[in-house]
Amino acid sequence: MSLTEQMTELARHAKTAAHQMTRLSTADKNVCLITMADAIETNAISIKEANAKDMETARGMDLSQPMLDRLLLDDTRIAGMAKGLREVAALPDPVGRVLDERNRPSGLKLKKIAAPIGVVVMIYESRPNVTADAAGLCFKSSNVTILRGGKEALHSNQIIARLMTEAGKNACDAFPPHAIQVVSTTDRAAIAELLSLTELVDLCIPRGGEGLIRAVADCSKVPVIKHYKGICSVYLDAEADAKKAIAITVNSKTHRPGVCNAMETLLVDKTAAPTLLPQVAEALRAKGVELRVDETGADILSEGITAATPTDWDTEFLDLICAVRVVDGVGGAIEHINTHGSGHTDSIVTENETTARRFQQEVDSSTVFWNASTRFSDGGEFGMGAEIGISTDKIGARGPMGLEELTTYKWIGEGDGLTRD
Repeated sequence: MSLTEQMTELARHAKTAAHQMTRLSTADKNVCLITMADAIETNAISIKEANAKDMETARGMDLSQPMLDRLLLDDTRIAGMAKGLREVAALPDPVGRVLDERNRPSGLKLKKIAAPIGVVVMIYESRPNVTADAAGLCFKSSNVTILRGGKEALHSNQIIARLMTEAGKNACDAFPPHAIQVVSTTDRAAIAELLSLTELVDLCIPRGGEGLIRAVADCSKVPVIKHYKGICSVYLDAEADAKKAIAITVNSKTHRPGVCNAMETLLVDKTAAPTLLPQVAEALRAKGVELRVDETGADILSEGITAATPTDWDTEFLDLICAVRVVDGVGGAIEHINTHGSGHTDSIVTENETTARRFQQEVDSSTVFWNASTRFSDGGEFGMGAEIGISTDKIGARGPMGLEELTTYKWIGEGDGLTRD
């Protein structure tokens, strides 16, 4: 069977499963998810054995230590996958929510209700726990998933998907056997084949580095929900509280520097900079952060810094590196962010509500905080339960994506023999 035939068959099975999913009740889905969680916990040893094969292969691929860390499945992470599935089961079912309702003069009664998207392709790197998270969220929202993880995680992804499928079948007779599928080939051409099937695949969500996401977006013929990178900024206003400024800046940069909602650029108001910037810089340096500072900031700090280059303002470092710029008030901060930011998450630290509201209104990002760390830009912190990704697109989902963002809508109407004049 050719690669085209393989991917077409996979997608056809998924499309059939998408129709079957509409027959499952909320109770059916919840019992399946809980049974899936139990199966993952019960089979932890088998999961770790499969993961050990992947780890051995990955070491031979000369992957970086952070990549190896993301690939590892230990008891804590396996328990986390099970916990996540139970949390999704406890969340309200997003399907069938009434979004709008109106009765027309003609007698037609209309409702706009949330509906599943259908077939969702997930493309991601290294982290096999995404397999359980993505499949669980899609299942609860009555979608089916085709999962394409990195080749280094193939054995781990396969066993997780198999255990979830077997558990679903055991829990509910109506469980669609192809609700959760893994692309078994490591041939990269499979992605392009799959994403050309516009009549069978409804949506693609890529998670990973900018290179992966751009490659997927460029080749896909189906809609893609994405964010390319997270160039997140924190702006310290002239009326910022110093303690809040230090705490928020340090947390935004150092809590987990390798994730997309970590701060990459620190902006400081020019009137506050002479007193505030040295305090913040000292706190960041104490955490091992390299500071790449513009000329104005360098005159204030003078030592223990690196001169910023123009490319630093557009760089997602994903490391203990921070670009620092002194700006002309909130207007300068807004201009910098809208020019160099990625539309992900930005934050202002100020005690002036008028300034904060202006910043939140004019910064063109999916999430804009006032006196809060950028690290809060997360589905779990937003109360969405598990998160399937973050979108910086302006059409469709935007910001952290949970269950509700995995639905579309449809109109249903009711009449009593109505005809239109």
